[in-house]
Amino acid sequence: MAFVAKHKNARISPRKVRHLADLVRGKYADEALDILRYQPHRGARMLEGVIRSAMGNAQDPDQNPGQSVDVGGLYVADIRVDGGPIFKRIRPRARGMAFPVLRRSSHISVVLEEV
Repeated sequence: MAFVAKHKNARISPRKVRHLADLVRGKYADEALDILRYQPHRGARMLEGVIRSAMGNAQDPDQNPGQSVDVGGLYVADIRVDGGPIFKRIRPRARGMAFPVLRRSSHISVVLEEV
């Protein structure tokens, strides 16, 4: 059974989070949390929260009626960081020119499965 958690419109560029997602893809969920805990990046905190949410969904009786799930047996089956909406702004430059400023956001989704 798969347990899913998503963080939509995370205010961080997907490029900054993807290399952290590559570190934990295929690992056990508790091992992935240990890896992310010692990463000094802001995106690691966001990934950590999404993985914790998916683990919470596995323990929730409303999501998983009549079954008990061993959280130690969950692994990160799929983790994706997709691009979200982009806030577009204009930065004034010299000689009347204008340069675009793209404030990127991302959609983070995690799927945990039992071994």
